[in-house]
Amino acid sequence: MGRMRTSDFKPAWWLPGAHLQTLWGSLARRATPTDGLVLTRRRIELADGDFIDLTIGAGDGPGVLIIHGLEGDLRSHYASALVARLAREGFRPLFMHLRGAGDEPNRLERSYHSGASGDLAEVLAALAQDPGGPPRAAVGFSLGANLLLKYLGEGRDELHLEQAIAVSPPFVLRDAMLRLDLGLSRIYRNHLVTRLKQSFRRKFADRPLPPALAPDLALDDIRDFNRFDDAITAPLNGFAGVFDYYQRASCRQFLPAIELDTLIIHALDDPFLFPASVPFAHELGPGVTLELAAHGGHVGFIAGPLPWRPVYWLEERIVRALRVKGEGRREKGEG
Repeated sequence: MGRMRTSDFKPAWWLPGAHLQTLWGSLARRATPTDGLVLTRRRIELADGDFIDLTIGAGDGPGVLIIHGLEGDLRSHYASALVARLAREGFRPLFMHLRGAGDEPNRLERSYHSGASGDLAEVLAALAQDPGGPPRAAVGFSLGANLLLKYLGEGRDELHLEQAIAVSPPFVLRDAMLRLDLGLSRIYRNHLVTRLKQSFRRKFADRPLPPALAPDLALDDIRDFNRFDDAITAPLNGFAGVFDYYQRASCRQFLPAIELDTLIIHALDDPFLFPASVPFAHELGPGVTLELAAHGGHVGFIAGPLPWRPVYWLEERIVRALRVKGEGRREKGEG
């Protein structure tokens, strides 16, 4: 059985409540702290004929793979900031653009989704063939956190990782869908569904709609995740329907089998999920530590006494966890 513990995060007094914590980064934080970094692109060809693009920082430090959330990319505030911070701290960041989420549309009709752990498996297997080996750790945010945890608990023979960190995972996708239909959380739902529809239109602007989709698909009438995932995500990815997708892709059922050193960071006031959706201690595999904060929002966790000097606690916590693992390796003489 894994461990549950209370986070030491203390929210900034000037950002009370889950929504301010959630929105601060995207509304107030500089979005391109990677300016000035040496970054290269790498394309990994997938077995089904599609591809995954990576953006990789320079250096020979321990590699850390970063997996973004729904409709995220390298410009997302949490992603660009972590890439820059890891580079400053001597790590080598590798940012994974999920299938279809890069600058170039992917080749196949399907795109990324919450349960596409096979794509992560192929990327890590390809990186494992490099002279320096695969990244030492992976960090996933939101949808990327769900995908990472599912990957870790699927019983694979080789994970190609030593450590994982999952931030604000939607443990039960159906619960997340229902929560985002309530109250102010509909702000996030409306924004993300609009982005998903825009991405869908861009991808199929110059190609016919897939035959798996209903011929009378009315994209303008879709306003929530339930309808989008039922009309588009499920049929394009081989699921029987929306609830088949939610059931099979949710990471909570995979947690008991995780043996790899895994830290989950989550806030009980996350506006993307119900507190009751958080797993119990007996559901955690032997490698899992679930660190719960009473407050922090969704991928928020902003601290600090002064509004003009915010402390991005989440980055501090991620770096601290990575360094603890690295120090443990050095004590064992593993380099």
